[in-house]
Formats: sequence, structure tokens, C-alpha cells
Amino acid sequence: MKSEFDIVIIGSGMGGLVCADILGREGYSVCILEKNKQAGGSLQTYVRDRVIFDSGVHYLGGLGEGQNLYQVFKYLGLMDRLKLQKMDEDVFDKIIFENDPKEYVYAQGYENFIQHLLKDFPNEEKALRTYCDKIKDVCNKFPLYNLRTGGDVNEKTPVLSIDLKAFVESITDDRKLQAVLVGNNMLYVMQGNKTPLYVHAMILNSYIESSWKCIDGGSNITKYMVQNIRRHGGDIRRNTEVKKIVVEDGKVRSVQLADGSHVYGKNFISNMHPVRTLEMTETELIKPAYRSRVKDLENTVSSFIVNIVFKENSFAYLKNNYYYHKDGHVWDPAAHTEANWPLAYSLFFATSSRMDKYAESMTILAYMRFDEVEQWAHTVNTVSNETDRGEDYEAFKKRKAEKLIDLVQEKFPGLRDAIKSYYTATPLSYRDYIGNDDGSMYGIAKDYRNPLKTFISPRTKIPNLYLTGQNLNLHGVLGTTMSGLVTCIALLGNEDIIDKIRNA
Repeated sequence: MKSEFDIVIIGSGMGGLVCADILGREGYSVCILEKNKQAGGSLQTYVRDRVIFDSGVHYLGGLGEGQNLYQVFKYLGLMDRLKLQKMDEDVFDKIIFENDPKEYVYAQGYENFIQHLLKDFPNEEKALRTYCDKIKDVCNKFPLYNLRTGGDVNEKTPVLSIDLKAFVESITDDRKLQAVLVGNNMLYVMQGNKTPLYVHAMILNSYIESSWKCIDGGSNITKYMVQNIRRHGGDIRRNTEVKKIVVEDGKVRSVQLADGSHVYGKNFISNMHPVRTLEMTETELIKPAYRSRVKDLENTVSSFIVNIVFKENSFAYLKNNYYYHKDGHVWDPAAHTEANWPLAYSLFFATSSRMDKYAESMTILAYMRFDEVEQWAHTVNTVSNETDRGEDYEAFKKRKAEKLIDLVQEKFPGLRDAIKSYYTATPLSYRDYIGNDDGSMYGIAKDYRNPLKTFISPRTKIPNLYLTGQNLNLHGVLGTTMSGLVTCIALLGNEDIIDKIRNA
């Protein structure tokens, strides 16, 4: 087995896959080392009762012809192979609230988005147009997001420090409209008085431009990218855990695996959380002050998931998602207590090639902090390392699942009667499969008060060690794809790849 490569990539999340696919096309020999049985990070899927569930990718934005993710996927040869379903153009997300029977609609296309919200807020056209114009303006400040080369880093600096909450409250006094405009904030774990407008803008913009679901699960993205990587001579090794990044003479020489063997390379890219990367890297080139700064950055919260399998032909399939908020908690949806949990939830319907008008399954997602499962943190449970966490853990999951289902049932009468079976996941599941020590959904939380502090460069103080993944810029498929591009540009030393993607 070959033991030396041009590029060694630790982790096969979307950022790592993008780097491997692009750099393989550029003629580099590439090796991905993945600790789990399945590649893909949050693109992983799993099957229960013969039904496919996504672990993280429930829908995608920006896949309309000529849009940013479309162009990258076109360049990577994915658009002609992926089976995609466009969500309802007049409603891709519905925002719902406790004690309010209305369902507030997010529609695709900016004018369509405005016109649908005007039905519920007829006197707020100025606010809605100001809101949409600002989102587009903010997004336009990020060259790579728009696949532009030669961008000036100062171009985006003025918008990095805009407070999302302050902006929304400045354009309208209508509290319900304020809540609706940030209603799908579980996409980025909003924290009032912390979350920057740019995070909200770049994520929401992609879905307003166009919203899609992957038929039969997001792992098909992984499957086709793995095929691409191998076709260009790349090596992907699963069940291969990296334990140490070995630095010699001021450069990374190799990574040491769990079995004690080494994989050597000229350049190394870590798709792991930066904290985990630094913990594995013993060198004086990385100063203690920098290690401490990165370690002290706050991560986004984790989640609790209930994956439901429906009885046949029992629950209608809807081509939209739902986001629910309890009264008064839209700006702090993760600040729950044991008594009032959950303060928010989201609903996603999986899309299967076997179904027609009835849903096969549904995913319910609610926030959960890692400290709520801390007592079982010493256990690790994956497909390749199965562990019984104990009866008390199973009882905890069942209690939480039943409470969450009861809350959803209030808005969806008949839900319980339609359930054939359900399965749960906790922050421990995220930790064990995705790799963040605290099960964080989206990695490092961005902060408008000190935006540069939460920006992680793809370069490190070690000249041949690079970073990629959701902690660099944004999370999600679009965010990690862009992070992969940032890392490739840093390693290649030019932006030629952007021209190739834009002209694909």
C-alpha cells in the first residue's frame, strides 16, 4: 500500500472531499484518511426499517442553473448524476409559533418571497424590501461566495460587524415579522446579540435563490465525489484514525495512525475541528497563545434528533420544511431549561424515489447541549465500535423523544397514529460520527462583536499544514464547499480554479 502522497487529508467531510476532488484534478496524488466506516461527515446517511435518513443534509440551496453551488457541482460532475427534487417554489420553509394558528411562508425567488409575506404583513412592504436588498448587498461583498476572483479582503470587512438582531429590529417594529424573518434560524444556531447578519444572509440567500432535496439522501454527493477522487488516482482509507500529526524540521512529515503506522506527504489538510488538529500537533511553531485563543472560542450547540418511520400511506408528504418557536424565545432558541425544553424545533421530510404523495419518514430536530449527556461521555458508539451506553441513557432518549413528539403533535394532529417506529440521536452521536468533542452542529460560533476572532485561516504556522471545513467560513454543504475552495486556493497559490468553476 502506498505510504507517501502529495496531499494527505484528515477527514472526509465535505471540505475534505472538495479539496481531494479538486486537487486530484490538478494532478496531485491525494489520500483521505477517515476514522469512520462511512465517508462524508454530515453527508452520512443511515437506514432504519429500510428507510434512508440523512444525518445532517436535509435540503440544499443555490443549485439553480448558474448559481454558486450549481457551478461548483457542475465543475465536479455532480449535477448530471444527482437526483434532485426542487422544493415548492411558493413555500420551501414554513415558520410556525406557539399559540398562533398561522403558518408564515418563505417562497423561492426574492419577489415571490416578498409577495407571500405581504399576505400576512400587508403594511410592511418597505421593511421586506429593505430586508431583501440588505441580504443581497451583504452577500455581494463576499467575492468567493459569488465565484469572483481578485476580491479585496477589505470589501467584506464593513458587513462582518453588523448585528443580525439590531438590523432586523431597525427595519420594522412588528415583533411577529421580526420573528418570522429569522424563523429558520436553526440553520445556523442563532444567538441574539451575537450572530452576525452575514451568516444569516449568506445561508438564507442560497435557499431563497433555489431550494432542493436530494432524493434518497445526501450521501449520494459523497458517493459520486469518492468515485471522482478514485478516478483521478486518489486513495480513500476508511476505518483509519489519525492519532498524531508529526512535525519534523519545521514541516509536517507524516501522520501517525491508530495502529502505529505512518502516512507521509508533502502537504497536509485537516478537515477536523481546529482544536482537535492543534491537540494532535506537537510543535513550538504554534504558540500557546494561539492554541488558547482557538480553544476558548465558543462552539455552536448540538442537537437531539427523532427520526420517524411512518406507517404506509399514513402521513402526507410536504415539499417544505417547518420551523417552530415557543413564544418569546425566537432570539434565544438554545437557552432552554430542563422544564421548558424544547424552545424550538425543525421538521424535515425525506425524499425517496419510492414514494409519491405520502411521506416515508420525517426528522424532528431540537437543540440539546452536550452537558445534558455528559454523564455518558466516556462511552463511544459507532457502527465499527458498538457500545451499549446503558438503560439510563435509553430511558433519557425515550423521555426526550416522547416530549418532543408530544409538542409536534400539537401542530400536527394525528402524528402519533402515523408512527411505525422512531430512532433517536444525541450530541454523543454527533461527537462519535462527526468528530467535534462536544457534538457541535456547526462548529465555531461567529460573533459580530469580534468577527476576525472567529475567522480561522486555511493556513497555519506550519507551512505545509492547512485547515478546511465548517470552522473556516460557513457550515452546511454550501459553506464547507466554499471552505474547500478557500483551502485549495491557499495551497495552489492562485485563484485559477475559480475561473474553471465559473466557466464550467
